[in-house]
Amino acid sequence: MSNKPNRMPLIDALKAVAAMLVLLNHFSSYGPLAEAAREAFPTIFNWCFEYGRMAVQVFLVIAGFLAARGLSAHGEALTASPLPLIWKRYLRLAVPYLAAIGLAIVAAAVANQWLDDEAIPDRATFSQWLAHAFLLHNLLGFEALSAGVWYIAIDFQLFALMTLLLWAGHARLVAPALVLGVATASLFWFNRDASWDNWAIYFFGSYGLGAAAWWASDRRQLAFWMGAIATVTVAALVFDFRLRIALALGIALLLGFGRRTGFLERWPDAKPLAFLGQISYSVFLVHFPILLLANSLYFQLELSSPDSVIIALCLVLAVSVATATLFYRWIESPEASRRITAALGWLLGKTMEVARKLPLIGALLPNRA
Repeated sequence: MSNKPNRMPLIDALKAVAAMLVLLNHFSSYGPLAEAAREAFPTIFNWCFEYGRMAVQVFLVIAGFLAARGLSAHGEALTASPLPLIWKRYLRLAVPYLAAIGLAIVAAAVANQWLDDEAIPDRATFSQWLAHAFLLHNLLGFEALSAGVWYIAIDFQLFALMTLLLWAGHARLVAPALVLGVATASLFWFNRDASWDNWAIYFFGSYGLGAAAWWASDRRQLAFWMGAIATVTVAALVFDFRLRIALALGIALLLGFGRRTGFLERWPDAKPLAFLGQISYSVFLVHFPILLLANSLYFQLELSSPDSVIIALCLVLAVSVATATLFYRWIESPEASRRITAALGWLLGKTMEVARKLPLIGALLPNRA
């Protein structure tokens, strides 16, 4: 079934712009291309280096907004087990993510032959890959195999935490109150302590703002949630101003009022933004391997002029979008993801069948019903 009727142009546009800002931040951060860009165009690329990462707040708020839409559209508690929902979210994130990790490992191996730079990850170990596969690499202290993969682990943690909170709230309004209570704790305490930045609780204030925006825009009697969380957020900013939290509040208000007024589903009517928004996760996943290879080639060619910097970065951007388009079609899209998941399930089933025929291993496996 097509999901086009459920697309929201405003969210697609925000994701497209945020994805481009994240790319510009990485273009300003990694390898000789980044150094050349900051030297040739200091105003633009130093700004991207310092502030581009704040675009992550856009994704956090949107993720909370869409999670509330899917899990508790009217502020109700979850009655079903949260585990299947968490597993489904893991598969949604992990199938394209693990494919992109494979690309990053190959790109790093190639780049290491041409360039000696701290931006290139060391040769991956099996335990490192396994930690990435279970989204535990940051918590276990492993070096990241690609730029920005910390966010995917945090996204999964946030969804799991919100699902459990909604399940723990056994009555309508109690469930969202738990979510917003944890969001408040995040805004006043955990988000002010960088030692928590490997855990969902550090980011849950922004995520909860997105959830509040959905609930406030859905039913008139829930509108006080937006007022409450906005008041709490302003108080948290007065207590300790953080530009990233101010940005998150602005995005949440935009989404909430956008849905109430109806322009969330109508504006902006721009196909390029809609397209970039749809493939934004794929762009996020594949651009770093391409950037590693581009840095290596740039270094080998001994380029340094401002024109060469702009041309190189434009090519990296174009190749990233083109690769992401194919990546989305064959790996990330719902149809492709279902095919891959079904194939993996079939492969696992066949492996289990073979294993049961082995005397030592078969004795350890459970019998089929």
